[in-house]
Amino acid sequence: MIRKLKNGLKGLPERDGIDYEYIALNEASDLERRALTERRLLNATLEQKKGPAGMIVSEDEAVSLVLNGDDHIRMQFIAPGLCLKELWSRADRMDDYINERFPYAFDEKYGYLTTYPTNVGTGLRASVLIHLPTLSKGKRFNSLLGEMGRFGTRIQGLNGEGNENYGSLYIVSNQKTLGVSEEEIAEMVNRVALQLNSQENKVRKMAMASHK
Repeated sequence: MIRKLKNGLKGLPERDGIDYEYIALNEASDLERRALTERRLLNATLEQKKGPAGMIVSEDEAVSLVLNGDDHIRMQFIAPGLCLKELWSRADRMDDYINERFPYAFDEKYGYLTTYPTNVGTGLRASVLIHLPTLSKGKRFNSLLGEMGRFGTRIQGLNGEGNENYGSLYIVSNQKTLGVSEEEIAEMVNRVALQLNSQENKVRKMAMASHK
């Protein structure tokens, strides 16, 4: 299956005009896997996966496709700055390219049928990494995180729940993938990230004024 996917997607460099590298994850050392996880190309589950799996990654590591990880194909697009709409456009074009070669499991009512029921629908997870050093020190921060659920988003530390969050770096992402469009997901996460950033800047100015 991995060989079929790899061969079917070998035209990616010509399509994008950038170089891609193939990595056989089951042949990679523990150190190499750890390095990929720290560069946000693998999650903790895939880092520990010992079965056959592969990765197609662009030269700048902005685009990566994991083969036979959580799902048959998992696409990831990352970029600095707040540019979810642009990233979604790139993902949409890649999605069309792949679907021309490999038909997806799709249901008219439930959307894309993924390994995890929590990802059915669009199958899209939009995330923004945000720095909240001052806001996270406030007494109301935990209740603020809880309130974000009303907007359909969740916020967790960069290293996941239950881990020490060095540097006050947080990830804002969507909770639902079913019943909302990809554009709505990107807009929702974008809006919450901007609100949090605005609150952080406001609290930071107040802290600087009273504790120079």
